[in-house]
Amino acid sequence: MVKGLYTAFTGMINEQHRMDVLTNNLANAATNGYKKEGATSQAFDDILAYKIKDASEGYNLAKRMGYHNPGVKIGEGYTDFSMGGFKTTDNTFDLALSDKGFFAVEFTSKSGETSTKYTRDGNFALTQDGRLVTRDGDAVLDENGTPIKIDPLAEASINRSGQIMQNGRVAATIQVTDFADYNYLERYGENYFQPIEGAEESEAPAQVYSGYLEMPNMSVVTEMVNMITVARAYDSNQKMITTFDSTLDIAANQLGKL
Repeated sequence: MVKGLYTAFTGMINEQHRMDVLTNNLANAATNGYKKEGATSQAFDDILAYKIKDASEGYNLAKRMGYHNPGVKIGEGYTDFSMGGFKTTDNTFDLALSDKGFFAVEFTSKSGETSTKYTRDGNFALTQDGRLVTRDGDAVLDENGTPIKIDPLAEASINRSGQIMQNGRVAATIQVTDFADYNYLERYGENYFQPIEGAEESEAPAQVYSGYLEMPNMSVVTEMVNMITVARAYDSNQKMITTFDSTLDIAANQLGKL
């Protein structure tokens, strides 16, 4: 009976984690190029089977199972990198990618350290001195990894190859980078991603579309429906705990009386 309390408790913790992920997705429903996140769960029997097959301690050593908490375990989170739809802005420096790939940005931390981050958000702007930057002021990089700077007074156009054309010549080429395995990308914050150890860059198949922005790849309706499902599952686990508590109260305070 007490084990049932722990089982319901793990279910509540798992649903709370799922709710946190869903609310974060909804909070970014208007964020350009946002990639929605998801959460997975692991059943107790899967964890138990994995532990039984675990040979890290050697075959001849007696192994303890550890804390025996049947129930559900929070699994790994993941990011859905599928494309979102396009919206038209008719702004030359609003850019969207037609396929896999990321824009490269020189990010400056609060401590003044600079590093390269990657984003699908192409909501860029041109400063008065001709620098192409994000809405947060981070420099957009060209194909050589250098911050892009063009003539702010000359008319500019951007073709599908990411080349910024001014006065009939190429003023700069926007860097578009892809990675062989997105499992080696981690979310950094501010709609950026950063590669971790083991990440391999690859040629991006995407074309650059000027005058468009990529919308988030999530449906508000779907996320709301999932939130209702999670809330009901959380409530069911909560009712189980209340039921077990009532049963324990009867066992301890009524059946235990002489």
